[in-house]
Amino acid sequence: MKELFLFSNFIEASTSFAYIFHFFLVVLIILALAYFATKKLTLIPRGLQNIFEAFVSLVEGMGTETLGSRELARRYLPLVATIGLIVLVSNLIGVIPGFEAPSASLNLTLALALCVVFYYNFEGVRRQGFIAYFKHFLGPNKWLAPIMLPVEIISHLSRVVSLSFRLFGNIKGDDLFLMVVLSLAPFVAPLPAFALLSFMACLQTYIFMTLTYVYLAGAVVVQQEH
Repeated sequence: MKELFLFSNFIEASTSFAYIFHFFLVVLIILALAYFATKKLTLIPRGLQNIFEAFVSLVEGMGTETLGSRELARRYLPLVATIGLIVLVSNLIGVIPGFEAPSASLNLTLALALCVVFYYNFEGVRRQGFIAYFKHFLGPNKWLAPIMLPVEIISHLSRVVSLSFRLFGNIKGDDLFLMVVLSLAPFVAPLPAFALLSFMACLQTYIFMTLTYVYLAGAVVVQQEH
């Protein structure tokens, strides 16, 4: 099937360049939205300020529910909210004809997944101490340590695969679905598809942020209980 038109092809017609181009476009969009949302802050939020405050409240609520602490939720809110914005805008921009979703590239999703995994392990070590944190990897009994250690290591490595491939696979599949729909019926049929893909873009963002909080909770909350 022939590739659909991309605006980035006017500069360079290559897949790698298309993903890089659209990623930087996503960053510029987020920076522009953040700038205009905070340019004239008012006590009663309106427009973009209202949307951003609602988004921040949503992320904070997710964190409070997962971590069991509003203080911890606010501590990790910048990380989770930033990742959420990148994933959301990356997903949504791919729904617009002529643009490519950067999250349909494994390079971006893998980079985000590695950031999450490295960060929650770093936080676990920082808050609990190196020995106390990695002692959890050995299990509750020293006789089980030879079995539990490789199991725990594989479990944490699998989170990189889970985070990256889940997002990449879903968005890539959505892009292919949209390509087929636009090729077969470019005027009428895509309308319901746009609504469905926009919903899926938001859902995948929610899942990514939720899993980030869950992994953080496993590193900084569960360890405290032990």
